Amino acid sequence: MEKRKRTNIKALETEIIKMRKVGRTRQEIADTLGLEKVQIKNWISRYNREQARLAAGLPRKRRGRPRKSGYTTIEECQYEIQRLKIENKLLRDFLRFTGRK
Repeated sequence: MEKRKRTNIKALETEIIKMRKVGRTRQEIADTLGLEKVQIKNWISRYNREQARLAAGLPRKRRGRPRKSGYTTIEECQYEIQRLKIENKLLRDFLRFTGRK
């Protein structure tokens, strides 16, 4: 059987977990699913690391690029908009008072 170089291993997650619980080796799992042993080894390492983080009560790692804005709720955004409006008004008044505008 030809070994697949690239695959969505996340879709095979439940099968891999079942095979590990039964006591199959990494090589047996790889042969059954048509993957390479290294792919199974890496996935098991990532899975064990994630399970250890969850058991320790740590939050899951976020995927992707972090957001530019540090605001998470609508209320925080609205508060920031209101604050900036007030700041703009103060700056406009200051410029008018000094005669620059």
